[in-house]
Amino acid sequence: MGMVVVISLPLILFSLLLGFGCYYLGRARGRQDIRTNPQVFGVPAPPPGTGSEATTFTYPSSPAAAAAAAATKFKPDNSANV
Repeated sequence: MGMVVVISLPLILFSLLLGFGCYYLGRARGRQDIRTNPQVFGVPAPPPGTGSEATTFTYPSSPAAAAAAAATKFKPDNSANV
């Protein structure tokens, strides 16, 4: 019984110290990362190699035009494969 306490108690203490150390080190590194590289919220940059026509987006002029555009874009079903 004494051997179990001698082996497991240092292992438990080491695990706790390792857990707290990783927690505080990660928290400090995350705070430093936020200070040096702030998050930028906005429109993402287009991937390289895309033309300017791919980056421009136009809204439909009316709900009828939106319905007509939606009617022409449909997801094909797999009825031909059955």
